[in-house]
Formats: sequence, C-alpha cells, structure tokens
Amino acid sequence: MPLAVVIVTYHSADVIEECLRSVAVALEPVPDAEVIVVDNASTDDTVDVVARVAPDARIVARSTNDGFAAGVNAGFAAAPDHDVLVLNPDIRLAPDAVLALRAALARPGTGIVAPNLRGADGEPHLSLRRAPNPLRALGEAVLGGTRAGRSAALGELVVDPRAYASAGTADWVTGAAWLVSRTCRAATGALEERYFLYSEETEYMLRAGDRGFAVRYEPRARAVHLGGEQSTSPVLWSMATTNRVRLVRERRGRFAAIAMWLAVLLNELLRVPREAKHRRAIGDLLRWRRWPARPGAGGGPGWICFSAQDWWYHNRAHSDFQLMRSVAERRKVLVVNSIGMRMPTPGNSTHVARRVLRKLRSVAKFVRRPLPNFYVMSPLPLPFYGSPLLRKVNAVLVRTQVRLVARALRIKAPVIMVTIPTAWDVVAPMRKRSLVFNRSDRHSDFPEADRTAIEALEHELLTHADHVVYVSHALMDEERHRTGDRAHFLDHGVDVDHFTARAEDQWPDDIRAVDGPRIGFFGALDDFVVDFDLLERLAVELPAASLVLIGDATHPMGRFDRLPNVHWLGFRPYDAIPAYGSAFDVAIMPWQDNNWIKHSNPIKLKEYLALGLPVVSTDFAELAAYRDRVRAASGAAEFVEAVRVTLAEGGLRPASALRASVARYSWRSRAAELVALAEG
Repeated sequence: MPLAVVIVTYHSADVIEECLRSVAVALEPVPDAEVIVVDNASTDDTVDVVARVAPDARIVARSTNDGFAAGVNAGFAAAPDHDVLVLNPDIRLAPDAVLALRAALARPGTGIVAPNLRGADGEPHLSLRRAPNPLRALGEAVLGGTRAGRSAALGELVVDPRAYASAGTADWVTGAAWLVSRTCRAATGALEERYFLYSEETEYMLRAGDRGFAVRYEPRARAVHLGGEQSTSPVLWSMATTNRVRLVRERRGRFAAIAMWLAVLLNELLRVPREAKHRRAIGDLLRWRRWPARPGAGGGPGWICFSAQDWWYHNRAHSDFQLMRSVAERRKVLVVNSIGMRMPTPGNSTHVARRVLRKLRSVAKFVRRPLPNFYVMSPLPLPFYGSPLLRKVNAVLVRTQVRLVARALRIKAPVIMVTIPTAWDVVAPMRKRSLVFNRSDRHSDFPEADRTAIEALEHELLTHADHVVYVSHALMDEERHRTGDRAHFLDHGVDVDHFTARAEDQWPDDIRAVDGPRIGFFGALDDFVVDFDLLERLAVELPAASLVLIGDATHPMGRFDRLPNVHWLGFRPYDAIPAYGSAFDVAIMPWQDNNWIKHSNPIKLKEYLALGLPVVSTDFAELAAYRDRVRAASGAAEFVEAVRVTLAEGGLRPASALRASVARYSWRSRAAELVALAEG
C-alpha cells in the first residue's frame, strides 16, 4: 500500500522543523510515500515553516482547532487509499523507523503498529497500555500508576521492561506515533472527535481491537518523543482525566462509568495537596459534562460590536462581520449596525435619497438573528456629530436601545468592540469586560466626515481602549506613542472555503457572456478609494480585454458608457462573488494614492489570492509582504503595463501556490486570537 505520513500541528513552529527533517530521512527508502501536514488553525508560523522545510509536503489548513482527532480525520480523508503513519510534531524518527514499522504491519492480523519511544534524554517512554476499567483506576489511585502497573489486573500502564524489549501486542498505545493500515481504517472508521485532545487514540485502538485488528509494538522502530504539557497544564490534565470516565461510559455503560468516576475522583482527591492540576480535575469531575467543554467554548462573556457597516445592505465580507461571525460560534454576539459619521447631504454625499432610505429600512428591522448566537440590531440614531450637546443626546438614545436589547439577550458585562469612532460616546459609560478599538481604518480621513469631530472621537478611543487592534503596520507605528503596549496587529483573515475557484460551468451567465480575457474587480466602487481615471485608462489602452466591475458604486458610472469593453455588473451578493471572481484572468486593485489607502489593508487581496488569481495593484504599505505574489505599480502607465504582462505571462506564482499562501489566514484563527486578547 502507498504510505502517507500525517502530522497534526497546532502552534508547532518551534518543533515541526526537526520532525519534518527526520521524516524526510526515514522516507528515503520509501518511494511511494507522501507527507501531509494538517494544521489546526495555528496563528504562529507553523505553516510557513512547513512550506520552507518541506516544500513537497501537502498542507491541509483547517479553519479551526477542533482537536487531535479532527486533524487526524482530515489527514485520513486526504489519503483515502493509504496506510497512514500518524505523528505528533514533536516526534523525531530514527532513519530506519518507517521500514521497521511497515515490516511489522505486514504481519497477519495486525492493524496498528507503534514504535519504541524515548525521551530527549534517552529514557524510555512507557507507551504501552491496558484497557481502562474501574478496578485498574482504583489500583492506580491507591498504589500509584507505576506500582499498580506491575499487575495486569490493577494497572493500566505496562511497566515491565521485558514488554518493551521485544515485539508484542497491547490493548492500546499512546498516540504520539502509530502506523495504521488502510484495511484497519476501512473497518474501524474515523476517530471519535467528541473526546477532544485526549482518549481519541485510546477509543480508536480499542475499537480496532473489537474488529479483530491487533495493536502491535515494534521495538526496532525507534523514535524520540519530546512530550507535551499534559503533566503540567491543569486544563489538559483535567481533560485527560475526565475523558477516561467518558471512555468507560461509552464502552461499558452507565454503572461501570459511575465506578470509574468514583475511582478517578479518589485518585485526584488523594493527590490534591500536590498540584493545581488535581484541584482542576476534581472541579470538572464534580461539574460533570457528557462531553468536554472545548477551550473558549461557552461560559464566556457576550460580545457587542459597534460596526462601521450595516449588515443588511453592506458587503458582509468586512472584517468586523467576519470576526463576529466566528466569535459567535462560541459566544453570544450582538452586532450594532453603523450609527454613521454624518448625515448624507446634497453636495457632500452621493445618492443621498437612496442612502437615507436604506438606513430607514435597516432601522425598521431593529433586532434580528440571521445566524445562531449572532444578533444584529439597527438602533435609531440622530446623526448630529458636530455639536457636543446633540452628540450626547444621540449617545443616550443609542445607548438606551443597546442596553435594552443586551438585557433581553442576557448579555452582561460584555466585551465591546468598536470599529466606528462615533460609538465612543455610546460605550464610554457602559459596563464592560474590556473595550477593543478595531482600528481598521483612519475614519477621520473619510471625505464626508467632520474631520475635527471624528479625530476627537478617535483620540478618546485610542486613549481609553483596553486594546487597539490594527490591520495596518503603518498606522500602528504612527500611533504607537499613544497606544503603547495596548496596540496589537491582527491581520485580516479570509474565508478560504468560500473563496474557492469554481469550474466554468458554475460561472454566472452574465459574466460568461463577457468576452475574455477579463480584467476583474469585485467590491465597493467608492469614489474616495478607487481610481476611476485609472480604470478608464486601462480600458482605453487594452481594448482587446474586457474590464469587469462588480459592486455597488458611489461614483457616476455613466463615464464608461462610451467604452464597449467595460462591463459594470452592479452589486452581487457575497455568496456569488467567488463564482464571478473565478472568471477573471487578472484581478486588480486600482486604489487612489491617499491617506485612507496608505493606512488600509484590503481584505480583497487575500480573497483574490485564495481564488488563485494573478493580482495587479497600485502600491500601498501593507502590500510589501506580498511582492512575491502580486505585481505592484506606482503609476498609471506602470499599472497598465503590469496588467498587460500578466495577461500575456500569467501570475508570479501558480494558482495553487497563491491559494496556499493565504490558507492559514482563516477568520476563525483571527477571531480566536481576538478572543484570547480581549478576554485574557
């Protein structure tokens, strides 16, 4: 059978390099092998290290950390017809380990093989286990794990040195390294993900044994296991302890589980004076849950987000919406639609009547729940931001509405995240767990804003927020003297699963009707950020290409009526955008050169790359990290030439490499980082 090595990672940047190098050596005599790294939404440099050290490895970047079992199952799915060697990232294989493991797997009746594990100090790891039961748990409670392990009846841990000196079988083995056959996988199925972090391999190997597959130990296959933090972390120790009871309940029923619970509780009680981990385990055993609560799941504070957009009519790809949707998977979230920065007025604003009408329609919805645990409200604001008195009146009005809704939703002392500066007067006196200023843009640079008033509000937020999160290094550096160590860079995410290239037969009819090659843009066509003169020049100088513009516009689009190769398709829903983008031959970001753009970090860039599209952009600060993937232009002539070259030669990297470069930037990982910051 072909062999796949599946390594499950989570924040493994410090250990994965040596693991991969040892695997590469061990696989040299195995020509049909491949390496699959399943990353559970790491927010460190794990994926970058893998790409650098093992460029041929297949990376499965998951959007959330659902535990070891979920990672292994993702690896199984990526290699359906393979024998699979499952490794922790802190494993270092001996050069001949894989050959020895495969030889042992070939023995009749064998389904799983485990190596001889030693620590970094060379000491042997006691990795062989007997099936857990109440009597063995009682023996370990009274005698201790090592003493009880001398008796097969009284201990789960196999301690006899002779068992580790020669090949043999065990009920199960610790899951740091184990090779499972394709046949065994087909009969046993997937790992049970509900245990989360501990007991998944125990249950799986016992289930394999139920189906007639032996779990074999091969001492000639050697590996070093650095070891994790289970023995020191109260949370992980408690999770492993309570999962032992859950495992017995699932396999042997309620009465056996009660006996197991009593024995495990006795073990922790006898050792409670020693360490905090035993006190944590006792608490979790007494507050029994059918399945373990995952870190960050439930029980945390509610969140209130004062958004800079309106959920009902703006693009839902905006960062505050994306972050809150992910936070809502584990917290109750109330999103307050934009309360604006000024009243649209003729001469200063475009499409005044339409904008006022759509806001009134939004206010009429008041409170809705478009997603589980995710509530959206549209308060009725009075848009008077220049007058300090009227601003205070408006703040009281909006705050009263928000407090009433929060009380109805049972959100008390929430984390409050503010994206729009005009929310400062509203949130300042509110009871809160912490205040996060989502500094996604410098709103005082917005052309329609009352600059003096908005700058004052920004100053208050920068001064009083517990945390200020930035998507622009340039803006963060400029304001560091005001924020100090409260400033944090939180890069944008991207919905990689959503922004997946679609086949041509899935493209919408209106874009299929446009002749190629297609130069495309999707997003808001706002006249204070998009360079419409540049778009017109692009269409004029490349008449053989079609310029496709998708999005609502605040600029008069009639200027393009004379150009037959310009196709403005108007607004399209978020769900349809990937299908439209898949039809682009070149994706463009034609920004103006102004302060707004200098301090921006468009989400669109990652969305284009996730689709595997070649990208041409005008230059801006945050583009510096993408120069190896994106053609940047500093002027109109250079921009047109870059588009011409891209049409002729393609992108700087293959589509698959472009997509892989942003695979780890899931919104769930960004939200997890935000929650840890705001609630920590």
